Amino acid sequence: MATRYAALLRGINVGGGKKVPMAELRALLESLGLGDVRTYLQSGQAAFTAGHGDEESLAADLSGALAGRFGFDVDVIVRDHAYLKGVLDACPFPAAGLEPKQLHVTYFSAPVTEDRFAEIDREAYLPEEFRLGDRCLYLYVPDGLGRSKLAEHLSKPRLSKGVVATSRNWNTVRKLVEMTEA
Repeated sequence: MATRYAALLRGINVGGGKKVPMAELRALLESLGLGDVRTYLQSGQAAFTAGHGDEESLAADLSGALAGRFGFDVDVIVRDHAYLKGVLDACPFPAAGLEPKQLHVTYFSAPVTEDRFAEIDREAYLPEEFRLGDRCLYLYVPDGLGRSKLAEHLSKPRLSKGVVATSRNWNTVRKLVEMTEA
């Protein structure tokens, strides 16, 4: 039985580097035997159907194919619809009452624990907040990401050491759920 997945590509089509045209990404996914391929925006989201593999093997296959086609490495996280819906449903913040720019999710390639973030003085960043979920981090930034001191601190490489981390705004979080529905 085929499963719907989303692929989250980290750091493509940003700031003039790592250009991956969406038409070429769709063709690349199809060449890997994946079906019903759709992309969203230019910033690295694709949904597809696969009757084989698991999240990790699909991510590795896609990452390898991207390197072969474009000549640079791209970190990829693949998640199925049930996971993406679970992230949406488990949001610890009142998403319905917030503007999408105020809420973001960072997806991790593996589980992370509170210990990773123990050095952060959460009180110092209020009203900005973050909370951990299942292989993700929810970030509430009332003034948006561009002005967030907490987001700047969370983006430090040492906090994501050993895992792939890629963030999406709440509109994209919702769209990924929609794109992976059967």
